[in-house]
Amino acid sequence: MEYQNELKKLENIDHLRTLIDKSKTAMLTTFGTTDGFHSRPMATAQLDVEGALWFFTNEFSPKVAEISIDNKVNVTYSNSSANTYISINGTAQLVDDRAKMHELWDPFIEAFFKDGVEDPKLILLKVDISDAEYWDNSAGALGLAFKWMKAVITGTKFEPGEHEKVDL
Repeated sequence: MEYQNELKKLENIDHLRTLIDKSKTAMLTTFGTTDGFHSRPMATAQLDVEGALWFFTNEFSPKVAEISIDNKVNVTYSNSSANTYISINGTAQLVDDRAKMHELWDPFIEAFFKDGVEDPKLILLKVDISDAEYWDNSAGALGLAFKWMKAVITGTKFEPGEHEKVDL
């Protein structure tokens, strides 16, 4: 039974990775004690095989201060052109691991951190996913029209796409 649970977890992570790769940019939401919820765009560096999201960030940013008080976060992805949407809940932590930074480094990040991996402000933000919910309607307009027609003809409920809640 444990083997089946682990296999299902790996399948869920792989499916989430496929959907995330269509978007790449996330909205990370933290909670601050004075201002409440605060969201900001973040470029996803990786969704690893263990089910953790990785981001590069500035160690001295407001989001880091908020996470130091309450590390529960929500990460959302929206790709209207692919009709995919994801909402992820998890716990965030800061990771100062230069080897991992080298592994995840992308030249795009250099626009924010001129000294590269050696920038003293650079730190990794790791989000351990507890659960996720996604909507995948990537069949496109023609596919959705076909599903709608099928529902009308057969008298069944119109199901536009895949909607799933997963625990990791």
